[in-house]
Amino acid sequence: MLRLHDYVLSAECYAVRLMLALLGLAHERRAVDLYPGAATTPWGDVPVLEDGDDVVTDPGLILTYLARAHDPSGRWLPAESAAVVSRWLAFAATDLTALRDARRVAILAAPGDLDALNRKGYMALRALDDHLATRRLEGADWLAGDGPTVADIAVFPAVMLSHDSGIGLEDFPSLNLWQRRLRQLPGFVGMPGIPDYF
Repeated sequence: MLRLHDYVLSAECYAVRLMLALLGLAHERRAVDLYPGAATTPWGDVPVLEDGDDVVTDPGLILTYLARAHDPSGRWLPAESAAVVSRWLAFAATDLTALRDARRVAILAAPGDLDALNRKGYMALRALDDHLATRRLEGADWLAGDGPTVADIAVFPAVMLSHDSGIGLEDFPSLNLWQRRLRQLPGFVGMPGIPDYF
């Protein structure tokens, strides 16, 4: 049985919950209350996925692991798009951290410069929107490949939770269209803090 060590308000944990739901995988959730006490699992921060003897601890690695181990169709991690998918997983783990950090400053009173983080986050959203606009001109709807991949799942939570730090999606029409398509995928599940009305 898959076991996810999870914090319900974490964008990174939500990406894993969303992937599990889209794959239709039964799993057990173990709640970890990270705030305000900053508890961790024996492996460090969440999310942590246990699959038998396998323990995977990085959000991007967990998404990749789930696609490789539990998606025999190869839909979520297509070999022909592996390099592009990897680039967007790296983007989620680097450029989009400004949005995560801004959210923590805004809603959890964590230390940090909210304006500076929002400027970085805005630029990351602009890069995503520009990429998706180019993809639409090429006849594609997703970040990489012909269909949704783990790249889309890795990026989605930070985009949708950007409003928590004061960044709306009004300036990003391609992102708005993309997130609507993603919400229509069979098995899609939401998370607290992500409005249903987009």
